[in-house]
Amino acid sequence: MNDLLIERTASAYTYPLLIKNLLAYPVVNNPDQEIVYRDQLRFDYRTLRERICRLANALTELGVKPGDTVAVMDWDSHRYLECFFAVPMIGAVLHTINVRLSPDQILYTIDHAEDDVILVHGDFLPILGAIKGRVDTVHSYVLLSDSQKRLDSHVPLVGEYESLLADAATEFNFPDLDEHTRATTFYTTGTTGMPKGVYFSHRQLVLHTLGALVAIGTPKTQGRLHQQDVYMPITPMFHVHAWGLPYVSTALGIKQVYPGRYAPEMLLNLIKQEGVTFSHCVPTIMHMLLSHPDVDKIDLSSWKVVIGGAALPQSLCLAALKQGIDIFGGYGMSETC
Repeated sequence: MNDLLIERTASAYTYPLLIKNLLAYPVVNNPDQEIVYRDQLRFDYRTLRERICRLANALTELGVKPGDTVAVMDWDSHRYLECFFAVPMIGAVLHTINVRLSPDQILYTIDHAEDDVILVHGDFLPILGAIKGRVDTVHSYVLLSDSQKRLDSHVPLVGEYESLLADAATEFNFPDLDEHTRATTFYTTGTTGMPKGVYFSHRQLVLHTLGALVAIGTPKTQGRLHQQDVYMPITPMFHVHAWGLPYVSTALGIKQVYPGRYAPEMLLNLIKQEGVTFSHCVPTIMHMLLSHPDVDKIDLSSWKVVIGGAALPQSLCLAALKQGIDIFGGYGMSETC
């Protein structure tokens, strides 16, 4: 059987299925495309790559090494997107903390994941304050903030995210890891007892990205995600990587809009102002948007939305269709999304 094997050229790159390789296409072929955060910030894919490198350097300066775990407590943001790449790309594990859990459950997930560093939005400092003194593994806390407002906190912060990035180098030599290296972890509450941990390797996440590209990139009309779309998640990025769509959207090199904390006025305004055409959410979020008094002032006929997390009620589906929304249901287990 060995004579059937094709001899590989010694200089050929084996191209392992690594998250870092998802960045290659958009940076080279669509460098001017935009990443938008609320109504506060926008930058291009060149800058995204630079910020990912800066974050990798900043984390390394904090002592993060391959095999360590970096946790994030944030709303859907450009920072989260940067963490989706930088943390696993340096060989560390990204723990996306479910901020909707109780403080005791969050403490359990932090200890179980053996978090070394936590990047925390100011809104969630009270949660960490409530479990202060009970966390055994974390050596550094980094503040994530949307303003320059000084926050009073009992959490020992080592620095602020943007300041750390500003002081970090703009290049990082990301290693060729084994594609089976653990990349991310999060905790699901779909069972009895304490939350259960789910892990994903680089290979699993890249294969999921490629599979999703085929599944939603090839339909002729209904539910199609393509290079002319504008993507905005309305599913928490702590939950199954926002169903993997930030990786898919980055690989496509399309415009991405991150809304931060979900507020109906902000979401509807972003859909209108940024031309959002593809999103995903749970039924309660869609109901919140369709019940808002401003919904009839916005043209939603170009908006495609995947509904998951719960069954799509017929009445909600009909209300969305009435607004011209291309709405459809999806399903996937936490272990496979």
